[in-house]
Amino acid sequence: MSKQPIGIFDSGVGGTSIWKEINTLLPQENSIYLADSINAPYGPKGKDKIIALSIKNTELLLEKNCKIIVVACNTATTNAISILREKYNVPFIGIEPAIKPAALNTETRAIGILATKGTLSSALFHNTSTLYTNGITIVEQIGEGIVQLIENGKLESKEMKTLLKSYLKPMIEANIDYLVLGCTHYPYLIPKLTKLLPKHVKIIDSGLAVAKQTKAVLKQHNVLNTELLKPENKFYINLKTTEVMESLLGKTFNVDYLKF
Repeated sequence: MSKQPIGIFDSGVGGTSIWKEINTLLPQENSIYLADSINAPYGPKGKDKIIALSIKNTELLLEKNCKIIVVACNTATTNAISILREKYNVPFIGIEPAIKPAALNTETRAIGILATKGTLSSALFHNTSTLYTNGITIVEQIGEGIVQLIENGKLESKEMKTLLKSYLKPMIEANIDYLVLGCTHYPYLIPKLTKLLPKHVKIIDSGLAVAKQTKAVLKQHNVLNTELLKPENKFYINLKTTEVMESLLGKTFNVDYLKF
């Protein structure tokens, strides 16, 4: 069972940022990545639709014999992971905005959160935020349009820069010293965000924490792949164009079209 792949899904190509962290920490593991780009973004969709899409992705990964499933989507995690854990007998790793470290370490008592509507409006996000942010100014911003631009290959566009400037303006005015990224597409924005934010602002994403948790759970279930064989990493997208995903992964990885 240790040679079975790690399954990862996201509402598009953004979760490849999570795959990169997992692959760096666990380079010997086989993996299967699903980019549900045809339904991206999940953020504006209702809870029932998000759950249905998450079930669809999970069942495809289970058909492909995955030993663990990483929900590399903040919106899917916050809205559906409890349902998935009840429904399927396989470990699930979720992702949610890293509010806790930002709240515990802020010196200006102000933090910014850039996330999707589905994440910011979820009960899980609300509960976590309430637990750790008492007495701290929280500037929440729905990143409307960001996922679509990345999915359409416009990461470097003028439109993206204009959008980010408008979203960061109230955060800068509130004197935040931490910016929490609440979508797995957003780590690809870090070079741009660094240029637009004051130098003292630290950017936090959850990728490394997810990779560490994945390793811990695999070890707990005694299914870590310890053999030093060349791993097989498969990437699937349900749009017939693969260029955007290939550009994010690098030229050494092949992306295949799969209808799901």
